[in-house]
Amino acid sequence: MPVPRVPRRREPLQDIAVPGRKRVVLAAPRGYCAGVDRAVIAVEKALERYGAPVYVRKQIVHNIHVVTELEQAGAIFVEEVDEVPEGAHVVFSAHGVSPAVVQGAADRNLQAIDATCPLVTKVHREAVRFARDDFEILLVGHEGHEEVEGTAGEAPDHVTVVNSPEEADTVEVRDPSRVVWLSQTTLSVDETMETVRRLRERFPELQDPPSDDICYATQNRQVAIKKVAKDADLVIVVGSANSSNSVRLVEVALEYGAKAAYRIDYADEIEQAWLDGVETVGVTSGASVPEVLVQEVLRDLALAGYGDVEEVRTAEEDLMFSLPKELRTPLKGERDPRALGGRARA
Repeated sequence: MPVPRVPRRREPLQDIAVPGRKRVVLAAPRGYCAGVDRAVIAVEKALERYGAPVYVRKQIVHNIHVVTELEQAGAIFVEEVDEVPEGAHVVFSAHGVSPAVVQGAADRNLQAIDATCPLVTKVHREAVRFARDDFEILLVGHEGHEEVEGTAGEAPDHVTVVNSPEEADTVEVRDPSRVVWLSQTTLSVDETMETVRRLRERFPELQDPPSDDICYATQNRQVAIKKVAKDADLVIVVGSANSSNSVRLVEVALEYGAKAAYRIDYADEIEQAWLDGVETVGVTSGASVPEVLVQEVLRDLALAGYGDVEEVRTAEEDLMFSLPKELRTPLKGERDPRALGGRARA
């Protein structure tokens, strides 16, 4: 696994005058979604229940800070299940795995805990059902992303990945009358709809999934940053480089009016030059980012004179998912208050 980056030290940001009033517009919702909360708590509780080490296939969620903290608590992150000692506990990440990975874990007698986000599991089930009915599945997503690999692995002979609107113009299918589209849950809503529009132009009988595949949290964070971006001279998105939804937030911010937008893992990555002439800074975070990282950004920006913070909220989120069944009840048998997750989300 890649070694997580340790935050570097830099000189504090300077409070340099600008023509107007300095302020921060803070997007909400932001940060942890229910699926991420569930997955992170699953690893924490597995460590509490079984003791270290607990193995995790891939990064449990795409955030280097979260991965670093779990490593310090005793989690060991591996690329594949064949790196896990026989009989050990292994957690599958929130992005989901293919049946081949599940079988590989069983072949090694691993004690598997599936922390796949339930919204990703829904897409897996759709892929299985449409493949069973002999549909060709056009999976809108990024080839190589763990979620796409897991979904495609449910029906490899029926799935074709469509990476972009441009690929929609060239993809070929066997029978245009039996085609359906599904999508990765963390994509740009606008780009996905453009891809589907182009697919439908070529394949008028293209069927839709039974319900929207792009997750509620991804959509909510994109709606919020659209509202923030129109008034922002600069948008800062907290999130890791391999976090698809965080990267999309930067793209959406630029598309909807931000004069500049950058993605960072930690507050110390903010560059003084970014703030030159900036009156309004928009701030948000991807769905796998703990709120503590956003608060560090706000503290650094306050040093630079951006202490006036206005939150712009476009939706309320109260969804929680049950933990994997192996972790819902503590060993002593009393009810666990975290069985449904429970950390506050912004």
